[in-house]
Amino acid sequence: MSMVSQQNPAGISLGEIDRVIAGTHHDPHSILGAHPGPDGVIVRVLRPLAKSVTVVLPDGQRFPAEHVHEGVFAVTLPAGQTPDYRVAVTYADGNGGTLPETIADDPYRFLPTLGEMDLHLIGEGRHENLWQVLGAHVRQYGPVTGTAFAVWAPNARGVRVIGDFNHWDGRGHPMRSLGGTGVWELFVPDVGDGTHYKFDVAAPDGQWRRKADPMANLAERPPATASVIYTSRYEWGDGEWLAARSR
Repeated sequence: MSMVSQQNPAGISLGEIDRVIAGTHHDPHSILGAHPGPDGVIVRVLRPLAKSVTVVLPDGQRFPAEHVHEGVFAVTLPAGQTPDYRVAVTYADGNGGTLPETIADDPYRFLPTLGEMDLHLIGEGRHENLWQVLGAHVRQYGPVTGTAFAVWAPNARGVRVIGDFNHWDGRGHPMRSLGGTGVWELFVPDVGDGTHYKFDVAAPDGQWRRKADPMANLAERPPATASVIYTSRYEWGDGEWLAARSR
């Protein structure tokens, strides 16, 4: 039965949520995260298999979210509230009980990590430093440190990032398509160096295939095939030689 026209407390159709869950929504950030609503700020959180979800504000206020559909939870915050929030989640322990609550940041409250000039040059095929914008790079936005993932997959129906941080299950981390450039992007807070990852790509035939990152800074040793987040801290010591060569 089609559910596209059905409405829910999240303020969007269940059909839109179905596309996010399926990993084929080209802009999951337009559904998830904080958005203006008629009665305040609607925060939608994707936490598959969660038992409960609570939105926590910087001042400690807690707002329990309602499960809407297929792992998407929603709550309306009072008007004027900051979009800076964290997500407290509990899961079932498999024995009828509940695991301890965990609190984490939300990937879907962040702006794109690639700039307009980068996207313009990529779209024209003239970007000369692709390794600096594609791949996986540790970034800091204010007090938040995480990893910006980006991959060029122009024919993909959807892309998810998978790795150690989500037990290689990409349902909670669908990426967004940045216009017509073919670039898919997602910033994941609290993920850093040493993390193993891949991109889960939905091909035009609808099949999902796990792919190593062609722009990775580091890869596992064969026969393992995962990419590894790595920030080089090597300092070159050939300044004098370069100066002499130029003369």
